[in-house]
Amino acid sequence: MVDDTFAFIIHPIDPKADVERKYPLLGRLLPEPVIHFLSGYWPPVYISEITGVRSVYTRREARGWFVAAPYTPQRMLEIPEEQVYRKIVQAGRMAEKLGAKILGLGAFTSVVGDAGVTIAERLDIPVTTGDAYTVAIAAQAIIEAGRLMGIEARQARLAIVGATGAIGSTCAELLAGEVGQLTLIGRREAALNAVRERCEGTGAEVRTSTDLRDIAEADLIMTVTSSIGAIIEPELLKPGAVVLDVARPRDVSRRVAAERSDVLVVEGGMVEVPGPVDFHFDFGFPPGRAYACMAETMALALEGRYEDYTLGRRIEIERVREINAIATRHGFRLSGLRSFEREVTAEHIARVQDLALRSRRSARAFGPA
Repeated sequence: MVDDTFAFIIHPIDPKADVERKYPLLGRLLPEPVIHFLSGYWPPVYISEITGVRSVYTRREARGWFVAAPYTPQRMLEIPEEQVYRKIVQAGRMAEKLGAKILGLGAFTSVVGDAGVTIAERLDIPVTTGDAYTVAIAAQAIIEAGRLMGIEARQARLAIVGATGAIGSTCAELLAGEVGQLTLIGRREAALNAVRERCEGTGAEVRTSTDLRDIAEADLIMTVTSSIGAIIEPELLKPGAVVLDVARPRDVSRRVAAERSDVLVVEGGMVEVPGPVDFHFDFGFPPGRAYACMAETMALALEGRYEDYTLGRRIEIERVREINAIATRHGFRLSGLRSFEREVTAEHIARVQDLALRSRRSARAFGPA
């Protein structure tokens, strides 16, 4: 009998593709605007059972479920916040009835309103956004991606877009001691200055900016905004840059993949889940891999930490370190990098490096005399 249980709320991000994963005919036939509209009226949906999550430390096994709160990000921003809360809580009630002892909030359900605080108050089971482990894995992923591209972190210029948000600000604080220069990019100067104060004195030269074009000089870029549309376009990036896109929906335009083969774009980092895990649902990752926010929920279940864990707009560094230790102990780990749904291979890296070198040579050859 499995005593450790959890549930995780998902929702359609890429409307047609994600709806098609559960309802193939509807996903193919319905236009995207219709999906956005109908998502406001669709009740919570049971997606699948998750089996085989097994700790390498205790050998205990956790059982879980995916449930959907079927709002699209666009719809969440169009309707009253209270209406979004009600739908997420309904999905949480479904998780409670299934037997979950802890609930994880995925994608926009984790950032709406007060970032999980109200949801946790209205449910009987504890809640986590998964953001603490998302920070831990994102920090590991940007350093690893840079290493693969031959970028030494201590000499690197790192820009964080969305640096005043919960994930962005905590990543900034965590990475300020790892890089040579850190540029914090956001919309509000006062909030940026508050983050800068937390980062100064740990090693990096820290700057702030409200101009997205300032990523042009960065070697490493982490983007983690709550935008519903792409904001990172091809012309903003220098040859050889590494971009880690933690946001869902994506911050990086697909034009970058089409037009800039001389930069490396990676997702927020895949996590290997311990045990013979079967999600019984294709959410776009290879078998046995999950998003970090999902992994946080699973790791807490294996640890028996049935408590509200990561909530609100401020994530403490010690909480990031704690969940990373918990997850590592049970066997979760960063497992490879992906770029626009494809595995980043050694051949991919070599190709990007070669094209970046050519781009730099071409820029010098045709630059000002």
